[in-house]
Parts: sequence; C-alpha cells; structure tokens
Amino acid sequence: MTRRMLYPFAMTDGLDNANPDQSPAPVNPQRWRRWRRLARRLGPRSTLLRRILAINILALAFFLGGLFYIGQFREELVEVRVDSLTVEAMLVAGALGEAALAGAAQSSGIDVAVAKPILRNVVATIGARGRLFGTDGTVLLDSRVIDAGGRTVEFELLPPPDQGLAPENWPDRLYELVLGLLPKRRVHPIYEETGGPTIQRYPEVAAALRGEQANAVRRRRDQRLVINVAVPIQPFMRVHGALMLTVDSRDIDAAVRSERLNILKIFALTIGATALLSLYLAGTIARPIRRLAAAAERVRTGYGQRAAIPDFTGRRDEIGDLSGALRVMTDTLYQRMAAIEAFAVDVSHELKNPLTSLRSAVETLERTDNPDHRRRLLEIILDDVGRLDRLISDISDASRVDAEMSRTVMEPVDVGELVQAFADVVNAVSVAGSARVEVVAEHAPLMVDGIRDRLGQVLRNLVDNAQSFSPPDGVVTIAARRLDGDAILTVSDSGPGFPADKLEAVFERFYSDRPEGEAFGVHSGLGLSICRRIVEAHGGWIRAENRLDDQGRVIGACLTVGLPPRVTKR
Repeated sequence: MTRRMLYPFAMTDGLDNANPDQSPAPVNPQRWRRWRRLARRLGPRSTLLRRILAINILALAFFLGGLFYIGQFREELVEVRVDSLTVEAMLVAGALGEAALAGAAQSSGIDVAVAKPILRNVVATIGARGRLFGTDGTVLLDSRVIDAGGRTVEFELLPPPDQGLAPENWPDRLYELVLGLLPKRRVHPIYEETGGPTIQRYPEVAAALRGEQANAVRRRRDQRLVINVAVPIQPFMRVHGALMLTVDSRDIDAAVRSERLNILKIFALTIGATALLSLYLAGTIARPIRRLAAAAERVRTGYGQRAAIPDFTGRRDEIGDLSGALRVMTDTLYQRMAAIEAFAVDVSHELKNPLTSLRSAVETLERTDNPDHRRRLLEIILDDVGRLDRLISDISDASRVDAEMSRTVMEPVDVGELVQAFADVVNAVSVAGSARVEVVAEHAPLMVDGIRDRLGQVLRNLVDNAQSFSPPDGVVTIAARRLDGDAILTVSDSGPGFPADKLEAVFERFYSDRPEGEAFGVHSGLGLSICRRIVEAHGGWIRAENRLDDQGRVIGACLTVGLPPRVTKR
C-alpha cells in the first residue's frame, strides 16, 4: 500500500502567536472625518477634479496592465529552467549509467539497489523529482517514494497556506485579483498523475527510450507549471533506461510574483501620490475658478451693492490673468453703470428745463387773450419744442456711440484725406458771413485704424464749435500732421477762447458756455462730450487749450486730437 504524506510549510496568520486574542487595531473614525473634510475642501464634486484624476490614474492603469500582461519574462525563465534541468539530467544519467551498470557493456538492465541512493541524493541536491524508467517503460525508481516497514510512502510539499485574511497581505489579494482578470498568453496541457506514470502519459519518456532528449511543460490545476526533462541512460551507445527529472514552477512563480508585487507596491504608492497631487492641482485650479464664478454671479445678482472679484493676479498664471481680466471688466462695468446713472440724471435735468418752460407757456397761453402775448408765447413754445428735438437727437446720438463703437470693425482711414474732403464739403455749403475752413496737412498719408463716419462726426462737431465762436468771415484752421507716430488733428479758431478754469469741463455732458448774442438752447452741450467718447474709443486723446499771442493774450481756442497709428497685421 502506498501512503501519501504532505509536509506543509510553517503557517502564519499575520498575528502575534504569543497573544492569540490580538486583533488588528480599529480604524480611527476621527482620521476618516479629517480626510473627508480635506477631500471636500479640495473640491471632490468638481468635474475638473474628476477629469484630472481620471486622466492621471487611467495612464497609470494602462502602465500597470501592460506590466502584468508581459508574460515573456516568465516564459524565458521556463526556457532557462528547461535548459538547466536538461544539463542536470544528463549528468545524473551519466552517473547512473556508470554506477548502476557496474561498467558491464553487455548488461541488459540497471541495478536498482545501486541506483536508488544515487538518484535520491543527487536529485535532492538539485531540488527535483527523479524517476527511473526501464526499457519496457515501467517505473523502476521514484525519488518521492520511500519504503516504510514494507509499505511505500509518497510525500509531496504543499504550497504555503492562504493568508488572504491578514491585513498586511493586501498586495497579495490585489495581485491575485488583477492577475485573474488578465488573459493568458500561452495555454499548456493539464498535468495529471492519477493512475501512475506510464510511457503513454509521458511521450518525452518514450522519446528518451529511443535515445533522444525530450522535455514537456504542463499545467497543474492550480495554474502552476510542471517541467519534465527526459534523457536516455546509454553509457555505451545502448539505451538501458530513461531518467525523467520533474520540477514545478514554484521558484519561477515566486520570482515573477516578487517582481510583480514590487511593481504593484510602487504602483500603489505612485497612484496615491498621483491622487494627492491631482487633488492639489484641482484645488489650485478648480477652487479659484469656483470663487471667480461665484463672484461673477454676485455681480450679476447683487443689486444695490458692489461685489468684489477675488484677486489672484499674484499667481502669475492663467488663473491670475483671468482674475485680472474679470476685475478690470467688473470695474469697467460698474463705471459704465455709474456713467449711465449719471447720464440719466443729466438727461432728466436737461429735459426738465424746456418742459418746464413749455408747460408754463401753455398754461399762460390759456389765460391770456392779448394777440401779442399769445404770439410771443407761441414762439416760446416752438422754440422749446425745437430745443427738445435737438436735445433728444443729441442724447440719442450720444447713447448710440458706445454700442456702435463696440460692434463696428475698425478699418484703415487716411486722416489727411478725410480732413481735406470734409473741408471741401463745409466750404461748398457755407453761407455768407460764416467762418471759412482752411486745411494744413502733410502730403504723406496719415493712416489710422478707425470708423470713418465717427471720425467725420468728431471733425464736424469740432468745426461747428469753432465756427460758432469765430467772428463773421473768420477762419477755422484744421492741421493734420504726424507727431511721435500719432496722427495729430488741431482745430483752431480766432474766437474768445475757453475760460481758463474750464479747459476740462468743456468735455462734460450738457456743458454750455455760448458766445453773447446766440439764442439760448441752440446747442445741447453734448458735442464735445461725444467727441471725447469717440476719440477715446479709438485709443486716442483730446484736449482743449487757448491760443496766445506774444503778449500772452487769448486770440482763439484750439482743440487737439491724437490718434494712434495703424497697426500693421502680419
């Protein structure tokens, strides 16, 4: 009777053997709460964070999957093990041939008693299982079968016990999980030992009995490989038997597993660092963007209060640029809102004056029967209606300037040609006694980027203002020249000039300081204000000053406009 004895390795469950009641330390809930607060503070609900994490972790996952799928390393180790086992089998077969046959060339068999200690000792040294086959294919010796009191006992080493429950063996559990998901690159035949070894079960033994060297690699049920190498025993060119050495892939699997576990541990540390860095990166990007978005929402819904945009300009990156742009845009928006509010107040005030006069004249007209009084009141009413019409037209024009300047695409404009064409038109339609327009311009083109109609409106307002202050048959001079790259336009007259303390106030809305003798309400006071808004929309500047003679006396007014040169696009 053959009895199989199993010799397991030392068992361990990862706990202290001296204290069987010892258990893993409980998880600290306070620590988990801190981690959750940190994750919420870094923005776990952020779509941007999820994308950053997905991209970084997915790249690492592809890397990890590629490393686990590389099976060439294991196949090469198997081939090396087959070659080394073949050399060892040939050495053992040579020793058995010399000793077991006792040097008799005519011997027809192997002395089993002599071969047994040689096989057991040599095979135990190389860590393999050795089986000696006779010429008829029967098993003469097996290094794993021993005699025990007339009975034969077969022993086999078991693999280490499953330690999957131990907390510190998480790399093993993760390794087995990932390895089970990967496809197998090479399928080996199943290794079976039931029924005893026969020459039909091992074709490599049959090849060895024919005088050839043969090997085979098979797979056990637990996926471990079994390597068989069979060589003939033929000391004098005659086959007296066959030797088959068998080893499993325990050492190969251990080496591959060790390398993969090391890679897995490095991957775990890398993915942890990647996750933390992704959280940090998302925090430095997503959180400022959320704050900027919330501030923009407060600007949109914050009626009656001024919302501040967070200042990230110190970052010196795209987020800082975005913060600076939003702050400038918000300041411009509030300035525009304040300007609109002030404009509405000024418009209301300017419209109330003619409306009040008109209402008073109408009420008085109802109470008087004097024809002269009624005719005078009708003149006042017509004058106020005309004043209202001019005010509404100028107010409408002023309100359209900003919108039109933001929508219209600027084109190249020759300022010198524009000035000359405008002067020709004004002189052609001028009436007797009005000031004449003269042009002093350079012959070279003065090209700027602008809106031709709006620049023509600036010229028209400046010339109308100069003509209204000029004496009869006076001269209004328009000069156009290039100075430090800018196109400079100067409109000069010979009138009384500006009040010394009003050189800046003349550009305010509804400012009016008309010459003596001019009818009240003929001008709305919006002309120079519109000019400034158009010029500034072109990136230029405008200023007012007085012309002085050698004795310092005022001999006229001068309005100067500067426009930046045209930008040549490449």
